[in-house]
Amino acid sequence: MVWEIKQEHEKCIGCGACVSIDPDHWEIDSETGKARLKGAKTLDDEFKTQVLEVDDPGKAQEAADICPVNCISVKEKK
Repeated sequence: MVWEIKQEHEKCIGCGACVSIDPDHWEIDSETGKARLKGAKTLDDEFKTQVLEVDDPGKAQEAADICPVNCISVKEKK
């Protein structure tokens, strides 16, 4: 089973909630001050969406649930 984690990077306010919940997948970008999805590819869209496919989403759904701006999504890829 493959999971897809997405973050709309431009919407991020850099609160760090995702990093504190799931440091395996998230870190704060020192240049932007926003959270960054580790190892993700960045799409060329208006939100600079970051996408990462993983076998185990770990605590990524908890990070999505706690995000105050709802810029994170986690779903099973079919």
